[in-house]
Amino acid sequence: MFFNVILYLLAAAALCISFRRDRQKTKKALAIAWNSFRNLIPSMLGIIGLIGLMLALVPREVIAGFFGNNSPAGILLISLAGAVTLMPAFIAFPLAASLLQSGASVMAVACFITTLLMVGIITAPMEVNFFGKKFTFWRNAIGFVLALVIGGVMGVILQ
Repeated sequence: MFFNVILYLLAAAALCISFRRDRQKTKKALAIAWNSFRNLIPSMLGIIGLIGLMLALVPREVIAGFFGNNSPAGILLISLAGAVTLMPAFIAFPLAASLLQSGASVMAVACFITTLLMVGIITAPMEVNFFGKKFTFWRNAIGFVLALVIGGVMGVILQ
């Protein structure tokens, strides 16, 4: 909490400094940021709504049963879900907390978060256009394996 307050104060100070140096550029940057935020709101609310609906409809026992016992099938399933989901980190971390509260294991949630952030199945077609098929395949394959390793290590350390 204290660290967040410091970050907000630093951001406010930087904004004030920018505003003093060049008001027009700062206003333009704030307008661009506001438009980006406004365009992002519908998809973020949709993601939050779907997550809330899923957590409301899926009983805690089901989540704990599939993802709470560190079974290889559960770890693989939640890791695949992370690999094919496109979600920003500021949504993913509260979701991870909800999964933990619902009985998922630390290892399962760590695998979900790391595959979510390291593997991009949804964004692969765009990545292929920039980097090629071979690079995209290997980056995602290595990212998936490393995400499982990281999740496993986090599960052992934090259990």
